[in-house]
Amino acid sequence: MMNTDPTVPSNTTRLPKALVERLTNPFVRFVQVETTAGAMLLLFTLAALAVSNSPWAMSFEHFWELPAGLSAGPMVLVRSLREWINDGLMTLFFFLVALELKREWVLGELSRPRVAALSIAAALGGMLVPAAIYLLLQYAQPGQPGWGTVMATDTAFVIGCLALLGSRIPQSLRMFLLSLAIVDDIGAILIVAIGYSTDIAWPLLIVAGLGLAVVGGMSRMGIRGFALYILMGVLIWLVVDASGVHATITGVILGLMTPARRWVSDTRLYAILNQVVAHPAGREGNSGHTEDRETLKMAEIAARETLSPVERLEMALHPWVGFVIMPLFAFANAGVTLSFNHLGGPVTLAVFMGFVLGKPVGILLFSWLALRLHIAILPPGLSWPLLAGGGLLAGIGFTMALFIADMAFDDSLLDAAKTGIFLASVFSALAGLMVLSWRPVQSPPANG
Repeated sequence: MMNTDPTVPSNTTRLPKALVERLTNPFVRFVQVETTAGAMLLLFTLAALAVSNSPWAMSFEHFWELPAGLSAGPMVLVRSLREWINDGLMTLFFFLVALELKREWVLGELSRPRVAALSIAAALGGMLVPAAIYLLLQYAQPGQPGWGTVMATDTAFVIGCLALLGSRIPQSLRMFLLSLAIVDDIGAILIVAIGYSTDIAWPLLIVAGLGLAVVGGMSRMGIRGFALYILMGVLIWLVVDASGVHATITGVILGLMTPARRWVSDTRLYAILNQVVAHPAGREGNSGHTEDRETLKMAEIAARETLSPVERLEMALHPWVGFVIMPLFAFANAGVTLSFNHLGGPVTLAVFMGFVLGKPVGILLFSWLALRLHIAILPPGLSWPLLAGGGLLAGIGFTMALFIADMAFDDSLLDAAKTGIFLASVFSALAGLMVLSWRPVQSPPANG
């Protein structure tokens, strides 16, 4: 609302300046650049590779295996630093992924069923076909349990690669790959929870289910303070962790349960703000339970609640996940001793072929089937050459691939699997960028 009173200085219509803004404003602008998170991830990956192939390799590995935690009588919660990152901090990553999926389902592109069907079908193909190729190459071999490694796509690196192409890439391809990667990540963590969990304690899962029911009840009652939800989330995480199911599934479930609808509409917000504007100015320094203070409190709550919980949590968590959790995960897990002995090895080859061949073939095949069966439509601006280039980029499986490989492989095969992940990610990135650079943006076909 503009200031129309010439007697009121213009700077009084804005929030007062603070010294801290000189520090925070550049950071806010920094985190608004999508590709920066991918650049950070790449930087820490290269750092982990450098240290792992240096004289400090043994000390580096030993550091991540240091135990940390709490113990109180019979209650012991101790694990290595790497496990705290992989099981604890990564829960926030999956929580953020679930928030993004929920927002897309309710407010974004996935709210249109036939558009969503294309991304979901492509994600399914991009998971099933790579796993089938991997199992074909590793059936009855020591690396067979690693089939889940080749099923995930790394969102940060894929979006970072698309950003390198700038305006050559239509928004429809960005949304398609983002939606695919989000569905892909959800599928990957479900695979972790189902395929790589052992000795499940069902009574504890029932307790966790009751905890989730309490969270749902809190939401329906209108409890909007995040503190209680954080406490319940931590308790549910501890119970799920003790049950034998991988605790990161907690982040997915709680993220999908988060409301995506806002509580206060724009109309109500402006009506409340008009009350503030119309209210006579009180004397500076007044304190106590006065009508003007109640009006200001109401305006504060209304301004906050015009954003849904999903949107507010996304804005709060995205910088922490992109600039702290993901780089830290890469630094702790991307270390591998580079050796020519792994090149051509059966596990390295199976991982490489699963990503490089399985991802694009699965995405294109299942997309074609979805269009042929008329359960999906091709968005405007999205062509088959663009889908082919995007399918190649989806072979970048870095973060989730490392996450699953750490659980699926024993120490004797882990380095071979990591080598396959690195080679496949580099090849997929280069091949996808080349295809998307050479192919002009074409109009979609007249019919699917």
